[in-house]
Amino acid sequence: MIKKILLGLVAVIGILAGIASFQSDDMKVSRSSVIPAPPAAIYAVVNDFSKWMSWSPWTGLDPEMKHRLEGPVQGVGAKFHWDGNMECGAGTSNLTASKPDEYVHMRIDMTRPMAGSTEVQFTFVPEGAGTKVTWAMQGKKPFIGKLMGLFMDCEKMCGDDFEKGLANLAKVVATGSSPK
Repeated sequence: MIKKILLGLVAVIGILAGIASFQSDDMKVSRSSVIPAPPAAIYAVVNDFSKWMSWSPWTGLDPEMKHRLEGPVQGVGAKFHWDGNMECGAGTSNLTASKPDEYVHMRIDMTRPMAGSTEVQFTFVPEGAGTKVTWAMQGKKPFIGKLMGLFMDCEKMCGDDFEKGLANLAKVVATGSSPK
């Protein structure tokens, strides 16, 4: 009886691994919001890592999160290191490119809960009396990420965080302080 259970378990694991292997290698998440402010005001907040804790959607998930800045606090070469609970993880954001009032690009290297790297872009496009801000992220999914994707919707989870972050960003830009 135990042998049949073990064989069944091995078969289920094999089937799941087979299905996961056919999942896309690419991971992409993107959300946009129109913020009632000029591109310059939004760019100034996103391009400055010393302001990130005021609007990051992950700040409230771990009030004990440790973070530190390295290099310049804003612009190319700025680095933001964080180490938090399992919801926040640990890693480094490196600001790799920025053009005033147009875009900010960065590379995120996660070390925990799962190692991996992604590219992130914020773009700022005037729209009506405001600015359309798009927060996009893309990277490669390792096999374990593909397997986890069978049970969790990473696009939705990250997308929900991006939406919260964009709403927080709008409040910070409007008031100049952290959202309550």
